Amino acid sequence: MAIVGVPAGWPATEEAARAVQDGLRGRVVLDEPGPPPGTGRVTGVDVAYDDDLDLVAAAAVVLDAATLEVVAEATAVGRISFPYVPGLLAFREIPTVRAALEALPCPPGLVVCDGYGLAHPRRFGLASHLGVLLDLPTIGVAKNPFTFTYDDPAPARGSCAPLLAGSEEVGRALRTRDGVKPVFVSAGHRVGLDNAVAHTLALSPRYRLPETTRRADALCRRALGEAAREPAGERTGATGGPGGPPPPGR
Repeated sequence: MAIVGVPAGWPATEEAARAVQDGLRGRVVLDEPGPPPGTGRVTGVDVAYDDDLDLVAAAAVVLDAATLEVVAEATAVGRISFPYVPGLLAFREIPTVRAALEALPCPPGLVVCDGYGLAHPRRFGLASHLGVLLDLPTIGVAKNPFTFTYDDPAPARGSCAPLLAGSEEVGRALRTRDGVKPVFVSAGHRVGLDNAVAHTLALSPRYRLPETTRRADALCRRALGEAAREPAGERTGATGGPGGPPPPGR
């Protein structure tokens, strides 16, 4: 299968990308609660880059939300579709992430992105963008607060504090382990913030990051390494299949 290319008409400039964000932002749905935590399927997506080879690898890992066992997984390798610009990272990632999701043998259910949804300068991060394009419930769980402010949550697991843009709550800082740095949760599309926080806590029984992110991170890094080692003419695109044992934590 060919490497995922840059889609026809994909924005090539910052101005064009911002115009796309502005055009799609009005389609974000934030008044649906989303699926109940611990039910159905939940899918983590993540990406890894090799800028020297102009490659990005995406992984989608489907978990049973009740047991956190892997149900299915898929990867895709594509060309980097946009330069690195803070606030516009979705345009580097979405074509390949979408290919990985479409290679899954089952519906993804709730999608958990390693990044932002409403917690974004234009209130339209990767989780919101992907959710609108695919009409899927999505949330963002990020490792840092981006440009936003927050008071440190109480040290106990499950404590949270508003993530603020001025006086506007755009997400929450959530403590997933006692005394460990929080993660930063925001609603993406078709999921409310309270439910996004509950999902994140349910997906993080042992580590700071949710299992969805941990497993997708390991898988996309492995896919990128395999693609980088292959001769250019032999690189494959999207692949899917059943899941295996969980990767080591980090």
